[in-house]
Amino acid sequence: MDQKLQQIRKKLYTNFPYYANAALKIRTKQGDITPLKLNQAQHILDEAVQAQLDTEGKIRVIILKARQQGLSTYTGGYLYYSVSQQKARKAMVVTHHADSTRALFDMTKRFHEHCPQILKPHTKYSSRRELSFDILDSSFVVATAGGDSVGRGETLTHCHASELAFWPKSNAEEVWNGLLQAVPNAPGTAVFVESTANGVSGIFYNLWRGAVEGKNGFVPVFIPWYADPTYREPVPDKFERTPDEIDLAELYDLDDEQLMFRRRKVAQNGLDLYKQEYPSEPEEAFLTTGRPVFDLEKLQNQLKKTRDVEERLALEGEDFVEHMRGELTTYRKHDPGEQYIIGADVAMGVSRGDYSVAQILDSKKRQVATWRGRVHPDYFADVLRALGYFYNEARVIVENNGHGILTCTRLGKDYAYPNFYTEVQVDKITDKETIKLGFSTTARTKPLIIDQLRASIREDELEINDKTTLREMLTYIVTDSGSMEAEPGCFDDCVMSLALANHIHEGAWDPIDSTDDYYRDMV
Repeated sequence: MDQKLQQIRKKLYTNFPYYANAALKIRTKQGDITPLKLNQAQHILDEAVQAQLDTEGKIRVIILKARQQGLSTYTGGYLYYSVSQQKARKAMVVTHHADSTRALFDMTKRFHEHCPQILKPHTKYSSRRELSFDILDSSFVVATAGGDSVGRGETLTHCHASELAFWPKSNAEEVWNGLLQAVPNAPGTAVFVESTANGVSGIFYNLWRGAVEGKNGFVPVFIPWYADPTYREPVPDKFERTPDEIDLAELYDLDDEQLMFRRRKVAQNGLDLYKQEYPSEPEEAFLTTGRPVFDLEKLQNQLKKTRDVEERLALEGEDFVEHMRGELTTYRKHDPGEQYIIGADVAMGVSRGDYSVAQILDSKKRQVATWRGRVHPDYFADVLRALGYFYNEARVIVENNGHGILTCTRLGKDYAYPNFYTEVQVDKITDKETIKLGFSTTARTKPLIIDQLRASIREDELEINDKTTLREMLTYIVTDSGSMEAEPGCFDDCVMSLALANHIHEGAWDPIDSTDDYYRDMV
């Protein structure tokens, strides 16, 4: 074999974009069969894939994308390339719907059908869900997420979880965990996850968030809508940019044809749905979820501006000490001259249950710290007492419903904490007044404190620094029955504790800077 041919063969085996253009054929929207020449969005993904291969020797990527950018095509092509050119490989593609499963498998069969003979492996058999190569001992399998035992008992080298955000909620987590366990954590393996967004909850959102935070080993790859060169429309005469479009054009370097595409899609689907389907940045994709209680755009803006963690503290005895896994996360240094407010929501304290949460606000309505943990209600009273004294005998308000009764009794009666919120209840018959410890959340009072919190967010009165709190607020919705609560599978402990703290806060204020001349003028 001459040197040039050797170089070509090596390039085919080591350079996927080169292989794709030479060996893979796709069907265009016009119905033509053409080589897979990577577009801009696919190149972005390929660069991330190659970078991870170079550093880790394996692929673990999660892709947040706009609609129809060819990223499923890239992934399908990469899996066929891996399975058809290497021995002992097994790839599985799992989608959210049977039609999508069929479409992706048809695409793979098309790759195989049109593959040049010199690169085409010998086929052992081809069925409705499997393409097998006998000499290589490799295969390509497809499945639908709603099926039972997907990935269970399999040993895979490559897998593609397509549109993970839309997998059936009833078993999405079980199927995903089974699929992930089927792929060994070894060099040469690959796991691709790609999806458009579907709200601020669920397995895809959590996986994306974990990837962004560097916690789960996946590399987050975001492909904005304007990376697709086909997302443009002819510009009519007398086209003028709106003020929003002027800002967008400057921010993302958009031309008039791209702005016209955006304008048409917004007119068809509304702005929120457009952002979800065609996001310009990751935060936009996750804006829409149910009927949100709070202004999602305000919350997303706050997420971008949160302060870094000052320190993490744990309660030891009656004092808070620095601890890397401490339940108290602080965002501003303690000020001995400040007036603090603490709002607390009480949980049962069992593992995998709700959290007990305390939110600490200063006089300017800035969230200076959050305590979040799973502890027994009586011990939570110890925590709140320590927090109260640590924050200058802060005023403490605790929800007294359910498990909160024990916390309130212990904190307000047994410990006699001096700055504890109480309510006066008047008997309608006897006119007798009774002091009740804590705040009673009822069908009347809950909408009140949530509406107050909603107004504070809308008016930019609150500085929220805790990302967990903000994410809970993103998934706090109005149900069909009209009640306000967390989406299924999400928490609202941070929301309720913040609502309580906000409820008794007297409003942000700043001290007046007074000079000596000010007092002389008074005399």
